[in-house]
Amino acid sequence: MIVSAQILLGFQLRAVFSDGYEELPAALRYLDGFAILPMICVVALLITPGPYHRIVENGEDSRSFHGLVTTIANLALVPFAIALGLDVVVTFGHLFGEVSGVFAGIAAGGVAIGFWYGIPLTKRRYNREQESAMTTRTADKSSATPLDVKIEQMLTEARVILPGAQALFGFQLAIVFTRSFAGGPAVSMIVHAASLLLVTLTVVLLMAPAAYHRLVYAGEASADMYRVGSALVTAATIPLVLGLAGNTYVVMFKITISPAVATAAAVATFILLIGLWQAAKRTHRGLRNQSDAFV
Repeated sequence: MIVSAQILLGFQLRAVFSDGYEELPAALRYLDGFAILPMICVVALLITPGPYHRIVENGEDSRSFHGLVTTIANLALVPFAIALGLDVVVTFGHLFGEVSGVFAGIAAGGVAIGFWYGIPLTKRRYNREQESAMTTRTADKSSATPLDVKIEQMLTEARVILPGAQALFGFQLAIVFTRSFAGGPAVSMIVHAASLLLVTLTVVLLMAPAAYHRLVYAGEASADMYRVGSALVTAATIPLVLGLAGNTYVVMFKITISPAVATAAAVATFILLIGLWQAAKRTHRGLRNQSDAFV
């Protein structure tokens, strides 16, 4: 899911600076800009379990954490289907006309909803007894997760975020050489340059745990490796938030030619991402620690 979302988001960001973009009718250009927003929500939701696992659960497995992952995956499919349908509308609208694009987009979104929700929910009706047996288990507390498993999960979570950062980095490098970007205002270029440096830092931080694991401990499990790796992966989300917010400004300004709209979109992106990846998790962890201390 996360790889598909990251690829589609990269396409959306890159398309705005393509030569053929200027040939789109105004309605399709604005629709393409609007489609970026639900896809940012998808990426935000799908990356959320990683920081939550590190900040709140400290890498421990628990039934409540797995329930959170399931809930987030279910929620992310809704904006995913919306963004998918809107992108099809824009593409088919450009090729065959706006009416054909609307029908194709509705069909694509409907098929996605059918396969992602319709079939699973229909199947779930026939498994109610098994589902009930699974949900009535009382093992809600964190289990003692082995250190090597926690390290592997931490590295996996880094690999989940890394493709998105790499795709964004590739987009940032590519658009610099387009005529559309070269003719933009100086503010957009400065914001883009700053975002590029932030995403570069993100990629470096996400790759650092694997290098640390190999060079220092030759791939062996170590509490220090887990502690350092967790800190690096968690820290990597901060420059990624800023980089995504900066590129949202650049893309939305290109679409709307409005600094106010672009700034509002960038601020909304920053609030959404920092809230899901950092603030909410630290607040939850603080409340949990206070509850444990009280007990």
